[in-house]
Amino acid sequence: MNESEQTNINTAPAGDEASAQAEELPAQIPLAAEQIESLKDRASKADEYWDRLLRQTADFDNYKKRVARERQDAVKYANEGLLSKLIPVLDTFEMALAATNAETGSAQSLQAGIAMIQSQLKNVLVEAGLEEIDAIGKKFDPNFHETVAQKETAEFPEDHVVQQIRKGYKFRDRLVRAASVIIAKPPVA
Repeated sequence: MNESEQTNINTAPAGDEASAQAEELPAQIPLAAEQIESLKDRASKADEYWDRLLRQTADFDNYKKRVARERQDAVKYANEGLLSKLIPVLDTFEMALAATNAETGSAQSLQAGIAMIQSQLKNVLVEAGLEEIDAIGKKFDPNFHETVAQKETAEFPEDHVVQQIRKGYKFRDRLVRAASVIIAKPPVA
């Protein structure tokens, strides 16, 4: 006998072992069928979860696109409300110009019309969140004031605003334009 034949003989089950394995085989077949059914159920659930994942991913992508589009529209049309409030002010300006062309009104009525326009415009801007910076008599603050000159005076303490040359404005908590001011310095003795 050669070596390969010997290996085959050694690996082949003995007669008693072979019959024992043959008896166990029918008992394993129902177990395998149960495992196959279990695997089929699991595969079905996996397919269902995969489909659900794909739908949710597509829904999320659509949501992101919609939010981006809405954000662009919000930026694009952000000033629409403010502009609609400014249109009546523009109308009042046009009426004031028409009144000056007619020359039937006096300077006093023209002045009253301009004051009305200024009042309307201020109200619209205040509603939009614009706030005037009141500087006169206050201590100089470089965050809100811009010094254009100094004035010797005993009327105000040093580094306090004596006069406001140009009004400053802030939008909510953000500075839009600093107030141009003249600040006090002590008189030379």
